[in-house]
Amino acid sequence: MTTLFDPLQLGAFSVPNRVFMAPLTRARAGEAHLPNAMMAEHYAQRASAGLLIAEATMAMAGNSAFWKEPGIHSQAQVEGWRLVTDAVHAAGGRIFLQIWHGGRACHPDLNGDAQPVAPSAIAITSDMVYTPKGKVAYAVPRALRDDELPGIVAGFRQAAENAKAAGFDGVEVHGANGYLLDAFLRDGSNQRSGPYGGSRENRARLMFEVIEAACSVWGSDRVGLRLSPLNSFNSMIDSDPVGLTTWLAGELNRFKLAYLHLMRGDFKGLQKGDLMTPARAAYRGVLVGNMGYSGEEAAQAVAAGQLDAVAFGVPFLANPDLPARLRAGAPLNKANPATFYTEGPAGYTDYPYWQPQPATQPA
Repeated sequence: MTTLFDPLQLGAFSVPNRVFMAPLTRARAGEAHLPNAMMAEHYAQRASAGLLIAEATMAMAGNSAFWKEPGIHSQAQVEGWRLVTDAVHAAGGRIFLQIWHGGRACHPDLNGDAQPVAPSAIAITSDMVYTPKGKVAYAVPRALRDDELPGIVAGFRQAAENAKAAGFDGVEVHGANGYLLDAFLRDGSNQRSGPYGGSRENRARLMFEVIEAACSVWGSDRVGLRLSPLNSFNSMIDSDPVGLTTWLAGELNRFKLAYLHLMRGDFKGLQKGDLMTPARAAYRGVLVGNMGYSGEEAAQAVAAGQLDAVAFGVPFLANPDLPARLRAGAPLNKANPATFYTEGPAGYTDYPYWQPQPATQPA
């Protein structure tokens, strides 16, 4: 029976366990969006993960959606990320970079007054964004022209090149949570016509072009994709998320990716449905589940063949040695949400490791 702690062939290489760290935006890169030594320490602490997936990282300049998130579009950022990858590799870990365009979740106050872009001129209304001016409403985005989309693809390709120069083991394309590629994919946010709108084949076109660009740099066996067809975060919805997932899972087989990383639920609990069963039936590669899995549920899903691995978010945030804790049935640290997006090491690099208690000696 397969367990969470068995090795897994992940595209081009083998990983020692199936407990992955999900990408978690922590806003520790400062206003210059530069990865740094504190981030290197954070990721190296968690190097026992089968795979670390680094946080959403700006593929192109001028597309900030979190104020102090990292980028991968300048030489200084490449050098900053090299601190991270060197530290992770020295600790025996493996790390992919999640490359990302914030789309309509970007804000003029974060991007030199530039208007955000999207498939259609529809603003996010369900949430607000943190900026240097405080918490403000999202702006109405500008609909991208078809002739601008090759530039978006080229930007992702350059980000993949930069990730390779920074020493990553691969990249994950961010196609989830209402950001640019997901906004093109789902029909609630994509109301355009032409080759990138209308049918699901057209709505998925930009995502597939970005995947192809990343694969041209890395080879498909070092590229992953994250999807969230049910998640309503960032005012997202699709008229048929289960059907979209089933179709995508089948279409993605032709890319022979390292993995498909699927978020199974909705942050806000508004949309329901079983995505994992049809995805498992249709997808022939490595399927990684994410969102709200306990250690016990993750172990059961892997043992039953429903998933090949599970990506943990908040539990890995608070427990740098999560695989060891899960294997031993040890208690978990509780995360402190007040420090999720603050500056400095508090709630970032100071969560304690679990130390097994010595066996009681007989009298």
